[in-house]
Amino acid sequence: MKLLHLSDTHGLHRRIKDLPSADVIVHSGDISNSGTEEEVLDFLNWLIELPYPHKIFVIGNHDLCLWDAKSIEDLPDNIHFLQDSSVTIDGVKFFGLGYNHSEELIPDDSDVVVTHEPPIMILDESAGTHWGNVMLRNRILQVKPRYHLFGHAHNSYGTQNQNGIVFSNSALLDDMNRLVRKPRIFTL
Repeated sequence: MKLLHLSDTHGLHRRIKDLPSADVIVHSGDISNSGTEEEVLDFLNWLIELPYPHKIFVIGNHDLCLWDAKSIEDLPDNIHFLQDSSVTIDGVKFFGLGYNHSEELIPDDSDVVVTHEPPIMILDESAGTHWGNVMLRNRILQVKPRYHLFGHAHNSYGTQNQNGIVFSNSALLDDMNRLVRKPRIFTL
């Protein structure tokens, strides 16, 4: 299974060109800039248009209008809004944690965990500050998913392998909110 990971597009998703092929595309939040319904609808329409068989997304701190949403009506069956929920695709269990929700919700049998926040001290530094979450790090190291996909810390774009877990920060914008990076591709 090929997995395409991106995060922190802040409403600039339509500027992303030449996306590589994959079986699953995952967006780790901050799909909008101001958190308005208009921005979210534009993102959802873009996501619907993409040719990927499976599409997963979680929300970030900028996606205010979806913070309390449990689901989104009328999404196509291949789009999965993971708000403290999971979906299994070809035997791989993806769990998405809502922004600022309890990391204890992450199931022990998760293969891929998708959050907006990074774990503390792992690809979490931006503008001289560590934006990561201590409790999230502890839970991820306890669960040991194959992948932990996130964003939030714009200047910590990259991957790191630790304790058998691939950590990926795929924030596409830099700290100046310029779209300067490309989504990451993984083979599971």
